[in-house]
Amino acid sequence: MIEAADALFTKIHAYDPSVDGDKLKRAFIFGMEAHDGQTRASGEPYYIHPIAVANMLADMRLDLDTVITALLHDTVEDCDVTLDALDAAFGSGIAQLVDGVTKLSRIGLQAGQNSLQAENFRKLLLAMSEDVRVLLVKLADRTHNMNTIDHIPKPEKRTRIARETLEIYAPLAERIGVTNLQHALENAAFGVLQDEMAQTITARLDYMVNESEIIIPMISVELQDVVERGGVECSVSGRLKSSYSIWRKMQRKKVTMDQLSDIMAFRILVPSTADCYQALGSLHAAYPNVMGRFKDYISTPKRNGYQSLHTGVIGPENHKIEIQVRTPEMHTIAEYGVAAHWNYKDPSSDKKLRKFKWIQELVGILDEEAGAEEFLEHTKMDLYHDQVFCFTPRGDLIALPKGATAVDFAYAVHSKIGQKCCGVRINGKNRQLATELENGDQIDIITKATARPLAEWENFVKTGRAKSGIRRAVRAERAVEFSRVGKSILQKAFLEVNKPLKKRAMEKIPQIFGVLKPEDLFALVGEGRMQPELVIEKMFPDLAKSKKRVRPTGETDRDRSKSRKPLLKIQGVNPGVAITMARCCHPLPGEEIVGIFTTGKGVTVHRAECATLVDFNDMPELWMDVGWEHEGPKRVMGRLNTVLSNEPGALAAVATIIGQQGGNISNIHLTDRNADFFSFQLDLEVKDVEHMRTVIAVLQANNFVERVERTSNI
Repeated sequence: MIEAADALFTKIHAYDPSVDGDKLKRAFIFGMEAHDGQTRASGEPYYIHPIAVANMLADMRLDLDTVITALLHDTVEDCDVTLDALDAAFGSGIAQLVDGVTKLSRIGLQAGQNSLQAENFRKLLLAMSEDVRVLLVKLADRTHNMNTIDHIPKPEKRTRIARETLEIYAPLAERIGVTNLQHALENAAFGVLQDEMAQTITARLDYMVNESEIIIPMISVELQDVVERGGVECSVSGRLKSSYSIWRKMQRKKVTMDQLSDIMAFRILVPSTADCYQALGSLHAAYPNVMGRFKDYISTPKRNGYQSLHTGVIGPENHKIEIQVRTPEMHTIAEYGVAAHWNYKDPSSDKKLRKFKWIQELVGILDEEAGAEEFLEHTKMDLYHDQVFCFTPRGDLIALPKGATAVDFAYAVHSKIGQKCCGVRINGKNRQLATELENGDQIDIITKATARPLAEWENFVKTGRAKSGIRRAVRAERAVEFSRVGKSILQKAFLEVNKPLKKRAMEKIPQIFGVLKPEDLFALVGEGRMQPELVIEKMFPDLAKSKKRVRPTGETDRDRSKSRKPLLKIQGVNPGVAITMARCCHPLPGEEIVGIFTTGKGVTVHRAECATLVDFNDMPELWMDVGWEHEGPKRVMGRLNTVLSNEPGALAAVATIIGQQGGNISNIHLTDRNADFFSFQLDLEVKDVEHMRTVIAVLQANNFVERVERTSNI
């Protein structure tokens, strides 16, 4: 195989005289030894494959590291070779490229997936190919595998690989402009998936080749004569279109092959952009053009950087032909796409690169100090870096925004999964629901019938679907709570007028108040949107007219109001109105507070310094002047953010301290954990703010406690 190594070196040396021949030879030998004893389905030694891939990339004039990556691209996946070994032998750059190709090789389209899934797979491949050379090696690898696919014995495996090629890899090659690989992939896959049709078209093309042995050269000579008589030097080449492109046109136009008249295509290369338009003018002056076939991809390039003028004419001997007019530079880009830019070594290379605006979308900005020969070495894929692509256990692919969590994934699969999720396994390991997902993660959502979304999930989810689902669930839960509170308020009010709230009375509620069920009315009372006195008046109009009520001697309306104890003793709020302590700042007795009235929620009490109050600056009508009563509530909820050393007994010590100080832990929520520390939110029942300060002071003195502070939006 020394001859093959020498031939590869000669090929690279022709476009890069500075090539390190020793490094190339070492990689050649390393790959052969790693694959020693392995064979392909054809029976050939396995190392024939990486050598063929390396030659494809050398034909595209790629840098040495890319060619070496091709020689070694299967060593980690198929041999007992580690990335550390590659790093030691050839450097971290090549090791990273091989690692990237290995990761892409593990991704495949599942059987039965639809076109949307195929598009997601293409995006995933782009997102995981941080260095564009990884994708180029993978495309060349797939091209050679497709060229030898007939040696795979199982028809179903050939079909799966061909469909994956046609739906994922060929469009990727088109996307980055490598049309030579695109066409090779399309035709090979077409031959597997549409065998009879491919053979029919190929046989017809073979017949036409024999007929066109004279026609194509004759037309080429005449086209060249027309253009050069117009004052532009050119070269002309002609060909019959590929079997796949012909089939696709037959499908699009719904015609037979015999009805297609423009299956001959001619390419005219001219020195400059201005010459392209001058040559086009000469052609249109000499031949009738086919209406609707002219396309100017020079002034408006395709997204992958492709530039050319396309036209259709009734050419020599009345043959309907397609013509492409472009410069040699445009032709190189048309064939090799992003790979073509590695050749631009002249001082004006930066200016040339800026011409191709699509590169700004495809790759990172080229270092201004770097030469153009380093272009591919420093390019980083930017496409779809704002997205992550993750798998369900059965192989479905879900696209999510960057930073999305397991909860976002659960809602993306189905809203019911999101509503009932209680845990997650990521790549087989139990993780927190707030964990940010990465490309290629396999996500297994754990659900439970009794699980429910938590309001704090809204703080870390990214998708609108998840946020909406969480809010909907929290609203429903609050409605249940308001209904429970409202029913309790009504029961007490009904007892005061000697009218117990029994089943018969409840059955009248929907008809009297226009609600669907009694619980809806209870919720209105619990929220403070319906006063219990009004409910009694409507349900017992005779009682309301007579205003008969037996009062204990000396009782006043004020005394009666006092008999209905509010949920919390807060001044300025009418009895029966729902009161909620703000979760953003968790106010405690002894602190200055402000009330915000919200329709459907009642009054939310904030600490006076809470930053959330800024949102209500333009709504003074919602502000309520509230304050703590002298006889404050026995217990209120406060929240602490706590960081403890990750040591045995740390949590037990905290619980003991809180108990000794008269506090009561009502909830613990772990937020982060590593080898040294773990963080959590601690909900405590305390008497007032001074009580909370005492608890914090004692906790801060403990050796296990790294940090403790009140949760506050201030």
